[in-house]
Amino acid sequence: MLKKSLAEFIGTFILVFCGTGACTINEITNGSITHVGIAITFGLVVTALIYALGNVSGANFNPAVSIALWLGQKMNSFTMMLYVSAQIIGAMLASFALHYLFPTAKMLGATLPAGTEMQSFILEFILTFILMFVIVRVAIQEVKYQNLAGIIIGFVVLFEAMFAGPICGASMNPARSIAPAIVSGHIESLWIYLLAPVLGAIAGYFVGDYLGEKEV
Repeated sequence: MLKKSLAEFIGTFILVFCGTGACTINEITNGSITHVGIAITFGLVVTALIYALGNVSGANFNPAVSIALWLGQKMNSFTMMLYVSAQIIGAMLASFALHYLFPTAKMLGATLPAGTEMQSFILEFILTFILMFVIVRVAIQEVKYQNLAGIIIGFVVLFEAMFAGPICGASMNPARSIAPAIVSGHIESLWIYLLAPVLGAIAGYFVGDYLGEKEV
């Protein structure tokens, strides 16, 4: 269990450091990376981490995913709590590292709604639903796709960040949002990025699981 928790800690640290690091460097260099570059960074780092650590912990790196798997009885309560704790600690250390490296950055990759809060809430719910639905279908149920799971899931993160990022931030991950929000002090809309991804992941898990059931 120590190895699994460590894998979740390291994976979430790398995810947040690279992903929100791209946001932070884009901020302080007046857009040198661009929105497209940020989306690609998130997609690539997720792909790499799934292949690097998937066989150790299952490569959750996301409290919403872990909670959905727990409710689906794919994970016991103790493991879920360890995973979520490791993910949040890893994300927090990544944001503190970015704050130390780039002290003039004001946002540190924090996710904030560009429109209304309800607009971003609905977007985050749907985005996380899609992400979790794909995870269930290609990484849990369909064995024939498991070798491609990292690429497929990474591409889902990439295309969702590509089209929805400018509106809601395309977090899909409470750990990814809570860390930069706390470290940067931008916690005003944090509830959206804690609640919507969890609800979306739960819905995505159970719909994907239902579709995988054999017809009687």
